[in-house]
This record gives sequence, structure tokens and C-alpha cells, in this order.
Amino acid sequence: MTHDLTGKTAFISGSTAGIGFATAKGLAERGARVVLNGRSAQSTEAATARLRETLPDAQVSGLPADLSTAAGVDEAVAALGQVDILVNNLGIYGPEDFFETSDDTWQSYFDTNIMSAVRLSRALAPAMVTEGWGRIVFLSSESAVNIPDDMIHYGLTKTALLALSRGLAKRLRESGVTVNAVLPGPTSSEGFVEMIETRTAETGESFEAAAIGFVKEARPSSILGRPTTPEEVAAMVVYACTPAASGTTGAALRVDGGVVESAF
Repeated sequence: MTHDLTGKTAFISGSTAGIGFATAKGLAERGARVVLNGRSAQSTEAATARLRETLPDAQVSGLPADLSTAAGVDEAVAALGQVDILVNNLGIYGPEDFFETSDDTWQSYFDTNIMSAVRLSRALAPAMVTEGWGRIVFLSSESAVNIPDDMIHYGLTKTALLALSRGLAKRLRESGVTVNAVLPGPTSSEGFVEMIETRTAETGESFEAAAIGFVKEARPSSILGRPTTPEEVAAMVVYACTPAASGTTGAALRVDGGVVESAF
């Protein structure tokens, strides 16, 4: 079995920062041609330059597109051509009380977190089947099975991705295309870092102490006792994209630090 991805093309939605960027870096390190994606040309170009600086020999390009819209997905698909690896990473999150969450907010989360993945997978999977090899990974969350009461709208979309991943894996059975979901827990991506920095400004704690404190308060079931890093989550995503993971499909792969109170 091998982790080499030379000759494969990978597209990672929402990959200008955080888990998406770390995933792009990990795939590029294994020889894949990587296409980064952001909503704006500026953010996409900046991320592409950053990755090229880190990995000068990597094959890296950028594709700005608003994948929360059907038109944006159509434009991206037309520009991409053949894709062997699709990582549906694009997502938005934020706390809001259920009774204050408007229809527009629900629709925005549905379009961004679910429909971007539906449309990209529907457009790109058939060519993978024709080739007899492909990898599709959905970034879900421990919030999919541990629905937060202050982010019901977010949790619902992540649960939907689990259903989508499992169903698509079964639809593509015996095709050589594997489909899996990865479930991170609290992760020190940009949004998390900003939240913790706000906390440190108020409490005077160190960043590390504040991050650990948040996990212990908000996710007391965590076995790890700290947030994971984007690189730790990306390691699981990258593995699922390699030939070494050929026997893994239809799975929910947890990188949640043990937050979910289940052995299965």
C-alpha cells in the first residue's frame, strides 16, 4: 500500500486557511496536483502563494469561486477538468439561539455546508467512476452527533453530511471510488484562535491555558483535553485520500479528541 499521490489531481473546497489549507499541503506533499479554493481571488491567490512558498516543487493552483451557489459550482467544475480527489471542506459556523435563527441563516448554512458538497460530488464523481479510482471526503464534525444547543443550524448540516457521505459511498459501491466523512472536534483554526484571543484579552490567561479551558468547559467529555490542530485533522483527511485507504469507505472517521461518548 502507498501514500503516494503522484499523478492525481485534488480539489479542496474552502482551502485558503485552517483544515482546508492543511489538507492541501498534506496532499501536495504526497505528490498530488492541488487546486486551492476561496471565495475571493485575493484570498485564493494569497493561499496559493503561501503554499508554493512552503512547497516550491509542488503543483499548486488556485480557483476562486463562491461554491455556495449553483453558478459558482458550475464555473469551478468547468475550470477544473478531471479531478481524482475531492475534499468537501467548505463550511460556515457560528453560535445563534434557535429562536433567533432566521430563514435566511438556515438557507445560507444549507447552501454553503450541504449543497456545495452535493453539487461538487454530483459533478465530479462520474469521471472518477469512469477512471475506476477516486476519493471523496466530506468534512463533518463531532457536532453532527453531539448537536450543540447553541448551534442547532450548524449541527444539522453536519449530520446531513454524514448521511450524504454514507449514501454516496453505497451508491458508488464496487466502483473504485471511496467516500468517507471526517469528524473533527474543537480545532485551532482561525475562527477558534480569534475566539480564544478574545478570551485571553478578557481574562489575562495564556493562549494555551485559555484554549484548554474552553475545551474543558464546552466539551468536558474530551479525552485529549485540548483542541486539535488543523494539521492533526488534515492527517486523517489525507490518509483517506491515499491508495493506502482503499479498504475504507462509507466511514465516519473521528478526529474529535474523544469528545463523542461512544466507542463506535
